[in-house]
Amino acid sequence: MTESDVTDLTDVPDVTDLTGDLVGLFDAAKCVLFDFDGPVCHLFDGHPASGIAAELRIWAAQNVPGDVVVEAGSVDDPLALLRAAALMYPDSDLVKEMEQQLTSQELRATLTAEPTEDADLLIRRLGAAGFRLAVTTNNSERAVRSYLERTGLSDLFGEHIHGRKPDPKLMKPDPDCLRRALETTGSTAAESLMIGDSAADCRAASTLGVPFLGYARDESKRGPLRWAGAQDKAIVATMSELLPVLDALESAHRMD
Repeated sequence: MTESDVTDLTDVPDVTDLTGDLVGLFDAAKCVLFDFDGPVCHLFDGHPASGIAAELRIWAAQNVPGDVVVEAGSVDDPLALLRAAALMYPDSDLVKEMEQQLTSQELRATLTAEPTEDADLLIRRLGAAGFRLAVTTNNSERAVRSYLERTGLSDLFGEHIHGRKPDPKLMKPDPDCLRRALETTGSTAAESLMIGDSAADCRAASTLGVPFLGYARDESKRGPLRWAGAQDKAIVATMSELLPVLDALESAHRMD
């Protein structure tokens, strides 16, 4: 994550107003798909993404014939750099090598990655409640597994870890990893819920008709989610806001 850790609650709806809408989202779901970096952990807290991108740019300058140009504002995003290289040199050994280097950096980052506050509790409660769980991410599957094993969460996801493929063009907003998750969990789009923190997450979910719940720690993250189609009533600033939602859902089911 390259965004500031400072939470700006300007224009964020009151959690009491959100709870009823969010209960409906979870009540309709049997499967929850988590993006990784953001909703589950802060992958690059101890090994910044900007430094990884800088190392990849140095490597690219030495090995790629021509500048790898990324979109404005994405110069510190290693995933954007990989995507740009893949568009310039599709299916090339250069791109495969860059992807492998990024995987190595992500594996290093998992050693110091910090859990997103209350994400582990949310995941454990969802698992205990019988939800199918999967990870759908543009990060490396190996990195996700490394982090989940370190934090004791791997059994809750099992085989349902769906990271980027060697072809970076299949990264979100392409829905490839979500499609794979639906297949391995035996879930339909309508009975699933995607929790993500980027416009790419929202667009990938929308493509398949998967309901979307946004996680935005500050307005810089909330704006792109709105632009991608996420509704304010389905965006939270913390994972902690979802715990009362599960309380309400469990209470409602006990009364049934």
